[in-house]
Amino acid sequence: MTKLSVNINKIATLRNSRGGNVPNLLQVATDAQRFGADGITVHPRPDERHIRYQDARDLPSVITTEYNIEGNPMDQFLDLVFECMPTQVTLVPDAVDALTSNAGWDTVKHKDFLTEVITECKAKGIRTSIFVDPVLEMIEGAKVVGADRIELYTEEFAHQYGLGNEKAIEPYVKSAVLANELGLGINAGHDLSLQNIEFFQKNIPNLLEVSIGHALIAESIYLGLENVICMYKQKLR
Repeated sequence: MTKLSVNINKIATLRNSRGGNVPNLLQVATDAQRFGADGITVHPRPDERHIRYQDARDLPSVITTEYNIEGNPMDQFLDLVFECMPTQVTLVPDAVDALTSNAGWDTVKHKDFLTEVITECKAKGIRTSIFVDPVLEMIEGAKVVGADRIELYTEEFAHQYGLGNEKAIEPYVKSAVLANELGLGINAGHDLSLQNIEFFQKNIPNLLEVSIGHALIAESIYLGLENVICMYKQKLR
């Protein structure tokens, strides 16, 4: 069964919009795991507009499943990762002012940099994943730099599937087949939702984990967090 890691960035966004500590991020992380989430994901950014660096430091005290920290591996981010020692670090090539993640790594162009970062993370026992587009050359590059896993950037799939284009899954399937051949684990994320997650999961061989935040939290406004997590788990079986 594919694991569900719940990204709680949007909970922090809601909290920050009012100040104070409502909703309580640590309580939401605790409850999400109690409701069935297999992990918790955060993606702190330099401006701390949602997840704050201190949140990332506080979360290990309540995480009993897996902890995934995503972000651009700048020095400040890596210092945070090595302080928190998560289960997994997902390297994402975000620009400092990016509203949200919008591209995967060029694993060929950034080979030396990624190799250095991944070597350091793995030396500390942290599983490494690289955010990549479904491009075979980038998958091959992820293997060369030593990543444990890739995270397939699924925005284009989600957009096309919403338009009724099921063939949009094809480059993701080809990428997953190659990743399996190379011994890379497969994660996925970005704009996955209750509407498209079952189709995606059924077509991607050996999909280990999905990280879902924006859609899951938005769906929970109508259906409730516990109910939505259970619905995702059912679709991922």
